[in-house]
Amino acid sequence: GAFGAVALEREDLVLEGGAIDSDGCGTLLTTRRCLLSRTRNPGLDRARIEARLADRLGVRRVLWLGHGALAGDDTDGHVDTLARFCDPRTIAYQACDDPDDEHHAELAGMARELAALRDAHGESYRLIPLPLPRPVRDETGHRRPAGYANFLVINGAVLVPVYGDPADAVALERLGEAFPGRETVAVKCTPLLHQNGSLHCVTMQLPAARETGR
Repeated sequence: GAFGAVALEREDLVLEGGAIDSDGCGTLLTTRRCLLSRTRNPGLDRARIEARLADRLGVRRVLWLGHGALAGDDTDGHVDTLARFCDPRTIAYQACDDPDDEHHAELAGMARELAALRDAHGESYRLIPLPLPRPVRDETGHRRPAGYANFLVINGAVLVPVYGDPADAVALERLGEAFPGRETVAVKCTPLLHQNGSLHCVTMQLPAARETGR
Protein backbone atom coordinates (compact mmCIF):
# COMPACT_ATOMS: atom_id res chain seq x y z
CA GLY A 1 0.00 0.00 0.00
CA ALA A 2 0.91 3.68 0.08
CA PHE A 3 2.48 3.33 3.52
CA GLY A 4 4.68 0.36 2.65
CA ALA A 5 5.50 -1.96 5.52
CA VAL A 6 4.69 0.59 8.24
CA ALA A 7 2.47 -1.01 10.88
CA LEU A 8 -1.03 0.40 11.40
CA GLU A 9 -1.70 1.60 14.93
CA ARG A 10 -5.06 2.88 16.12
CA GLU A 11 -5.23 6.05 18.21
CA ASP A 12 -8.27 7.19 20.21
CA LEU A 13 -7.55 10.85 19.49
CA VAL A 14 -9.90 12.72 17.17
CA LEU A 15 -7.54 14.73 14.99
CA GLU A 16 -8.59 15.70 11.48
CA GLY A 17 -5.79 16.80 9.17
CA GLY A 18 -7.03 20.38 8.96
CA ALA A 19 -7.00 20.72 12.74
CA ILE A 20 -3.20 21.11 12.91
CA ASP A 21 -0.44 22.70 10.89
CA SER A 22 3.27 21.90 11.33
CA ASP A 23 6.42 23.86 10.59
CA GLY A 24 8.24 20.57 9.97
CA CYS A 25 10.65 21.32 12.81
CA GLY A 26 8.68 20.30 15.89
CA THR A 27 6.19 23.16 16.24
CA LEU A 28 2.48 22.67 15.70
CA LEU A 29 -0.21 25.33 15.24
CA THR A 30 -3.84 24.67 16.21
CA THR A 31 -6.95 26.28 17.68
CA ARG A 32 -8.49 25.82 21.12
CA ARG A 33 -11.97 25.93 19.62
CA CYS A 34 -11.24 22.82 17.56
CA LEU A 35 -9.01 20.46 19.52
CA LEU A 36 -10.57 21.24 22.89
CA SER A 37 -14.10 20.85 21.55
CA ARG A 38 -16.27 18.59 23.69
CA THR A 39 -17.45 16.81 20.56
CA ARG A 40 -13.91 15.62 19.77
CA ASN A 41 -11.87 14.66 22.79
CA PRO A 42 -14.06 15.21 25.87
CA GLY A 43 -11.79 13.18 28.14
CA LEU A 44 -8.61 15.04 27.24
CA ASP A 45 -7.48 18.45 28.42
CA ARG A 46 -4.90 20.66 26.77
CA ALA A 47 -1.93 19.08 28.58
CA ARG A 48 -2.99 15.55 27.67
CA ILE A 49 -3.54 16.45 24.04
CA GLU A 50 -0.10 18.06 23.89
CA ALA A 51 1.40 14.91 25.43
CA ARG A 52 -0.31 12.74 22.80
CA LEU A 53 0.92 14.96 19.98
CA ALA A 54 4.45 14.86 21.38
CA ASP A 55 4.37 11.08 21.66
CA ARG A 56 2.79 10.29 18.30
CA LEU A 57 4.05 13.12 16.10
CA GLY A 58 7.31 14.11 17.76
CA VAL A 59 6.01 17.59 18.46
CA ARG A 60 8.03 19.74 20.86
CA ARG A 61 5.82 22.84 20.92
CA VAL A 62 2.09 23.44 20.38
CA LEU A 63 0.89 26.97 19.66
CA TRP A 64 -2.80 27.46 20.49
CA LEU A 65 -4.95 30.17 18.91
CA GLY A 66 -8.02 31.35 20.80
CA HIS A 67 -9.45 33.55 18.05
CA GLY A 68 -10.33 33.01 14.43
CA ALA A 69 -13.36 31.61 12.63
CA LEU A 70 -14.95 31.80 9.19
CA ALA A 71 -18.69 31.97 8.61
CA GLY A 72 -19.96 28.69 7.17
CA ASP A 73 -17.20 26.67 8.78
CA ASP A 74 -18.44 23.41 10.32
CA THR A 75 -15.16 22.23 11.83
CA ASP A 76 -15.06 24.30 15.04
CA GLY A 77 -12.23 26.32 13.55
CA HIS A 78 -9.76 24.17 11.63
CA VAL A 79 -6.48 26.05 11.59
CA ASP A 80 -5.92 25.24 7.91
CA THR A 81 -8.56 27.85 7.06
CA LEU A 82 -6.98 30.47 9.33
CA ALA A 83 -3.19 30.40 9.72
CA ARG A 84 -0.50 28.29 8.07
CA PHE A 85 3.24 27.86 8.26
CA CYS A 86 5.09 28.74 5.07
CA ASP A 87 8.42 27.92 6.67
CA PRO A 88 9.59 27.67 10.31
CA ARG A 89 9.82 31.48 10.54
CA THR A 90 6.80 32.54 8.46
CA ILE A 91 3.03 32.27 8.96
CA ALA A 92 0.43 33.30 6.39
CA TYR A 93 -2.93 34.10 7.94
CA GLN A 94 -6.43 35.08 6.97
CA ALA A 95 -6.97 38.78 7.64
CA CYS A 96 -9.96 41.11 7.37
CA ASP A 97 -9.55 44.84 6.82
CA ASP A 98 -13.24 45.71 6.70
CA PRO A 99 -14.51 46.73 10.17
CA ASP A 100 -18.08 46.16 9.00
CA ASP A 101 -17.43 42.54 8.03
CA GLU A 102 -18.67 39.90 10.49
CA HIS A 103 -15.18 38.35 10.57
CA HIS A 104 -13.33 41.49 11.56
CA ALA A 105 -13.25 41.11 15.36
CA GLU A 106 -12.31 37.42 15.36
CA LEU A 107 -9.61 37.72 12.71
CA ALA A 108 -8.19 40.88 14.28
CA GLY A 109 -7.95 39.01 17.57
CA MET A 110 -6.16 36.16 15.84
CA ALA A 111 -3.73 38.60 14.22
CA ARG A 112 -2.83 39.97 17.65
CA GLU A 113 -2.26 36.45 18.95
CA LEU A 114 0.00 35.60 16.03
CA ALA A 115 2.01 38.77 16.59
CA ALA A 116 2.63 37.68 20.18
CA LEU A 117 3.85 34.19 19.25
CA ARG A 118 7.54 33.35 19.13
CA ASP A 119 9.35 30.76 17.07
CA ALA A 120 11.60 28.05 18.48
CA HIS A 121 14.45 30.57 18.72
CA GLY A 122 12.41 33.15 20.61
CA GLU A 123 11.96 35.43 17.61
CA SER A 124 8.74 36.96 16.30
CA TYR A 125 7.26 35.27 13.28
CA ARG A 126 7.23 36.93 9.88
CA LEU A 127 3.49 37.34 9.31
CA ILE A 128 1.84 37.52 5.89
CA PRO A 129 -1.78 38.74 5.93
CA LEU A 130 -4.03 37.31 3.24
CA PRO A 131 -7.01 39.36 2.04
CA LEU A 132 -10.57 38.22 2.60
CA PRO A 133 -12.61 37.75 -0.59
CA ARG A 134 -16.09 39.14 -0.95
CA PRO A 135 -18.82 37.02 0.64
CA VAL A 136 -19.83 33.88 -1.22
CA ARG A 137 -23.33 32.74 -0.28
CA ASP A 138 -25.40 29.65 -0.94
CA GLU A 139 -28.94 29.61 -2.30
CA THR A 140 -30.35 30.24 1.17
CA GLY A 141 -28.15 33.29 1.73
CA HIS A 142 -25.76 31.67 4.18
CA ARG A 143 -22.14 32.70 3.85
CA ARG A 144 -19.61 30.08 2.82
CA PRO A 145 -16.05 29.84 4.27
CA ALA A 146 -14.10 31.52 1.47
CA GLY A 147 -10.48 32.34 2.26
CA TYR A 148 -6.93 31.93 1.03
CA ALA A 149 -5.21 30.23 3.98
CA ASN A 150 -6.54 26.91 2.68
CA PHE A 151 -3.71 26.67 0.13
CA LEU A 152 -1.97 23.39 -0.64
CA VAL A 153 1.80 22.90 -0.87
CA ILE A 154 2.87 20.16 -3.28
CA ASN A 155 6.17 19.19 -4.89
CA GLY A 156 7.50 22.29 -6.62
CA ALA A 157 4.33 24.36 -6.31
CA VAL A 158 1.73 25.92 -4.04
CA LEU A 159 -1.89 25.63 -5.12
CA VAL A 160 -3.98 28.64 -4.11
CA PRO A 161 -7.80 28.60 -3.93
CA VAL A 162 -9.39 31.42 -5.93
CA TYR A 163 -12.99 32.58 -6.22
CA GLY A 164 -13.19 34.98 -9.16
CA ASP A 165 -12.62 37.86 -6.76
CA PRO A 166 -10.33 40.92 -7.04
CA ALA A 167 -8.56 39.69 -3.89
CA ASP A 168 -7.40 36.56 -5.74
CA ALA A 169 -4.50 38.43 -7.34
CA VAL A 170 -3.33 39.84 -4.01
CA ALA A 171 -3.40 36.42 -2.36
CA LEU A 172 -1.48 34.86 -5.26
CA GLU A 173 1.17 37.55 -5.09
CA ARG A 174 1.64 37.31 -1.33
CA LEU A 175 1.80 33.53 -1.28
CA GLY A 176 4.22 33.62 -4.20
CA GLU A 177 6.50 35.80 -2.08
CA ALA A 178 6.07 33.43 0.87
CA PHE A 179 7.12 30.41 -1.20
CA PRO A 180 10.06 31.51 -3.36
CA GLY A 181 11.18 28.80 -5.74
CA ARG A 182 7.72 27.28 -6.01
CA GLU A 183 5.26 27.85 -8.81
CA THR A 184 2.05 29.54 -7.63
CA VAL A 185 -1.01 27.96 -9.26
CA ALA A 186 -4.56 29.30 -8.96
CA VAL A 187 -7.32 26.71 -8.53
CA LYS A 188 -10.98 27.71 -8.85
CA CYS A 189 -12.64 26.58 -5.63
CA THR A 190 -16.05 28.25 -5.43
CA PRO A 191 -17.87 24.89 -5.89
CA LEU A 192 -15.98 23.44 -2.92
CA LEU A 193 -17.27 26.20 -0.66
CA HIS A 194 -20.75 24.75 -0.93
CA GLN A 195 -19.38 21.61 0.74
CA ASN A 196 -18.15 23.77 3.65
CA GLY A 197 -14.47 23.75 2.71
CA SER A 198 -11.89 24.68 0.11
CA LEU A 199 -8.75 23.27 -1.50
CA HIS A 200 -6.70 21.95 1.44
CA CYS A 201 -9.86 20.52 3.01
CA VAL A 202 -10.40 18.01 0.20
CA THR A 203 -6.84 16.69 -0.03
CA MET A 204 -4.69 14.20 1.84
CA GLN A 205 -0.93 13.93 1.56
CA LEU A 206 0.71 10.55 1.05
CA PRO A 207 4.31 9.77 2.04
CA ALA A 208 6.87 8.89 -0.57
CA ALA A 209 7.21 5.12 -0.97
CA ARG A 210 10.08 3.69 1.04
CA GLU A 211 12.92 1.91 -0.69
CA THR A 212 12.47 -1.84 -0.23
CA GLY A 213 15.68 -3.00 -1.89
CA ARG A 214 13.74 -4.85 -4.56
